[in-house]
Amino acid sequence: MRRVLMVSFQFPPMAGTSGVQRALRFAQQLPASGWTPSLLTAHPRVHAQTGTDLVEEIPRDLIVRRAFALDAARHLSIAGRYPGFLARPDRWHSWLLGAVPAGLKLIRDTRPDAIWSTYPIPSAHLVGYWLSRLSGLPWVADFRDPMAHDGYPADPVLWRSFAAVERKVFARAARFTFTTPGAARLYAKRFPAAADRIRVIENGYSEDAFRQAERQAERQANARARGDAAGATSPGPRVLLHSGVVYPDWRSPARLFEALADAKAQGRIDASTLRLRLRATAHDDFVRDLARRLGVADLVEIAPPLPYADALAEMLAADGLLLLQSNDCNDQIPAKAYEYLRARRPVLTLADPAGDTAQLMRRAGLPHQAALEDGPGVAAALDRFLDDLFHDRAALPAPPVIAAASRESRTGELARVLDEACAPQMPTAEARP
Repeated sequence: MRRVLMVSFQFPPMAGTSGVQRALRFAQQLPASGWTPSLLTAHPRVHAQTGTDLVEEIPRDLIVRRAFALDAARHLSIAGRYPGFLARPDRWHSWLLGAVPAGLKLIRDTRPDAIWSTYPIPSAHLVGYWLSRLSGLPWVADFRDPMAHDGYPADPVLWRSFAAVERKVFARAARFTFTTPGAARLYAKRFPAAADRIRVIENGYSEDAFRQAERQAERQANARARGDAAGATSPGPRVLLHSGVVYPDWRSPARLFEALADAKAQGRIDASTLRLRLRATAHDDFVRDLARRLGVADLVEIAPPLPYADALAEMLAADGLLLLQSNDCNDQIPAKAYEYLRARRPVLTLADPAGDTAQLMRRAGLPHQAALEDGPGVAAALDRFLDDLFHDRAALPAPPVIAAASRESRTGELARVLDEACAPQMPTAEARP
């Protein structure tokens, strides 16, 4: 068995982000692919939101080191202000002070064959960079999103700090992995000398987590059936679920709410036939005000976050699932898209048809799509989707695409990339004379 030191800022008990899933599931499943992991992460104090549900899924034999770290915004500010240099390239830059020494000790203790680090949080790649440089170990740098790209970060000073991290990564790492084909193409063009070392490992779903959620959903369905039988209640409205963050800039439901308002005005839907449930938006006030302003507050339910297994069970029980992605995120795919596929429910995709999100859903045989910003297109897609949904003929995801998106399949891909990184190779750009 080979060994790998994994560096991930996002790891349980951190909550409120799907990012914890990638490192957690890889750590769970790498041993089955011939790699024994250890994991370096940040002290939980830095996380604004924590939860215990995924802590229970950390393998008991996984060595986890939680290094010193502070959040500049919460721990280093005075009257809500702090120097900008404390937050470049991110607010958790202090993590390097604890993570590099802790990582070097882990390297001495566990003797890994390779290092793996994952972004977002640029500091994670800086930790990977210094550990690789100081130890000489091959390094695989994982990007769950593009780092410095057009318009992001908006602050030019912060953008330059992101770009500086990118240059360090592409000068040092042996392999680079991205979660979407579009992001891989973007970086192959940006760093052409590294193009042959770029790989795509998409996100996925955990089959074990879904089995647990299926048992939970079955218990809930049986309880509802017993209640319906006892009370002779009529079926409620169809539920269209969006599970996860709604960004005012990148995942705004404004055009969807307008389409819902039109359908309501024409008498095609009302609160007795349709409920749009937005779960864990992280921007509840924005969504609530938008729904009220556009006259669909009676159709829209804003719901709080759920533990992970409960969130998956809700996907399984929903009548339909909603996916939102703006056209300036065409090179990204929301991690929940793969969980939507495994939930085997109809999906309404509001994303640019040319982007990676829409293309994934088309490959899965899910035809109801429109660009998020296209008001008439959203209205037409919503009408077709609801017509199919209400008549029980909405398309379901294709089984081969579901199977390919399992975390087990993705972990096998990572193991092969780690094998490549450890193979004899040319010196990195940084090491060449």
